[in-house]
Amino acid sequence: MTPGVTIGEFSRLCHLSAKTLRYYHDIELLVPDGIDEDTGYRRYAPGQVDDAHLIRRLRDLDMPIAQIRGVLAEPDPSARQEALARHLDRMEAELSRTRDVVLSLRRLLGPEPELPVRHRLSAGSPVLRVSARITRTEVTDWCGRVFPELYATLAALGTDPAGPAGATYSAEFFEGEIGEVVAFVPVSADVVRAGDDRFATLPPARYAVAVHSGPFADCDITYGRLGLHVASHDTALPDPIVEVYLVGPDETTDPAEFRTEICWPISA
Repeated sequence: MTPGVTIGEFSRLCHLSAKTLRYYHDIELLVPDGIDEDTGYRRYAPGQVDDAHLIRRLRDLDMPIAQIRGVLAEPDPSARQEALARHLDRMEAELSRTRDVVLSLRRLLGPEPELPVRHRLSAGSPVLRVSARITRTEVTDWCGRVFPELYATLAALGTDPAGPAGATYSAEFFEGEIGEVVAFVPVSADVVRAGDDRFATLPPARYAVAVHSGPFADCDITYGRLGLHVASHDTALPDPIVEVYLVGPDETTDPAEFRTEICWPISA
């Protein structure tokens, strides 16, 4: 390509229409290298092809014009790469969320499988735990942080979990969309240290129990069906609901393989 390419030739090189190129000029996103004073024809320099390719792809990813302008104006190549990487990370997270919702809707619209429900009387058990008042939108990230910390604490103490990890969710968490969540890992009684408030005892309780198979995003479906069963056959208590992660992110990266035990507190 020679310097001073016409807008028509530049359009073929970068797959952007002449109309789009004129618009990008008007908003000063991609300004021509020169404009003929007599004819007003726009001419583009060879070095602008890469910028045009980048703009087209970023617009395909719905990056706002203002952000694209900031990326193009960044003189530091590493800073430009970091800005692009952050946007791609956001897009991948959104794509993953959209895919999860689509799969969840397909399951919801499909035939309703049978949900086995059993009753269990759980004895009090010692756990290593951490609690916080959080919102529903915060719970995934919070659990992703605290469970590795709990496992690391047990490793530092030279012991293994005594069972699968879990979490309790207060009635307030569901009713007000913010409330106490307690993440826990069961431990053997001889691990508990007197006066160490990192340890606690889950109280004995009676539960109606069902197992949710699949992503956490679909748990509400199992919650609904289990809750209806409890309403028809048992007396629900306002105590925290317990989730036990039989197969979770620490064992597989495929959400379809997750298995979560949902324990609904009921009267004896």
